[in-house]
Amino acid sequence: MSIGKKIAHKAETVKGGAKKVVGRVTGSPRLRAEGRGDQVKGNVKQAGAKVKDAFRH
Repeated sequence: MSIGKKIAHKAETVKGGAKKVVGRVTGSPRLRAEGRGDQVKGNVKQAGAKVKDAFRH
């Protein structure tokens, strides 16, 4: 997996965490849910990349 994709997946996780915090601070359940979703997507993509890398070696 390319380093660019790994960075993009990590950025998605960080973005989701930021959205979740902003949603919590502002009291927006929609924003909190979006943040959690983005965080989970980023984590799943990172895990998938790790599995792919493990089978390549």
